[in-house]
Formats: sequence, C-alpha cells, structure tokens
Amino acid sequence: MDRGEQGLLRTDPVPEEGEDVAATISATETLSEEEREELRRELAKVEEENQTLSQVLAAKEKHLTEIKRKLGMNSLQKLKQNIAKGWQDVTATSVYKKTSETLSQAGQKASAAFSSVGSVITKKLEDAKNSPTFK
Repeated sequence: MDRGEQGLLRTDPVPEEGEDVAATISATETLSEEEREELRRELAKVEEENQTLSQVLAAKEKHLTEIKRKLGMNSLQKLKQNIAKGWQDVTATSVYKKTSETLSQAGQKASAAFSSVGSVITKKLEDAKNSPTFK
C-alpha cells in the first residue's frame, strides 16, 4: 500500500521517554517533499477544522445563553434556586431537626424564665407600693 492509499495519518510509533529520539528525527528527515507537503495540507485542514469547531461551540453557547434568558434562567435565578435547594437539604437533615428542637425548647424555657422574673419583679413592685414606707 502506498502512502496515498494508507491515508494521511502516519502510524509510526511515538518514542517513549528514554527511547532514541534521534531515530525519530532521522525518520522525519527522510520524508519526501511530497509527503511533507501532504502533511502540511493535513495540518492546515485540521487547524481550520479546530477553528470552525471553536466558532460553532461559541455560537451554541451564545444560543444556550439566549434560551436560558428567555426562560428566565439567568445567573441570579439559578443562584436563588441553588440557595433554596441547599436550605431545603439542610433543614431535612437530622442534625438540623435536633438542633432546631433543642433551640425551641431552650427558647421556651428562657421565655418561661423571663416571664417568671417579670412576675417576681411585678410582685416586688406591688409589695413596695403597698408598703408603709412607700405610702
């Protein structure tokens, strides 16, 4: 099979680290001018294809952004959704539930204590008001 039938890609092995790099360089130097020109054309074609693919990808990303904008899926909306989902996940955990329950009980006890202190202060003020010294 000649090079034209074989295709444009070479199947020469790539040297591993420690192999004789000079042998690979000399193999490259033995390319005919026609083979070099063919490889240059292939290189140009692959570079052009890469550029085209980059442009297509950029256009697709722009289109995707436009669709999301029309659907109201902007970055702020996405952030709000992520925060809401994160908060929902946190509140569903057993640690959060236990902590919430403990804090609720502590709040109830603190409220009862403040109420009790308030009652004691009110009673003391009434006692002071009704005392003979105050009158």
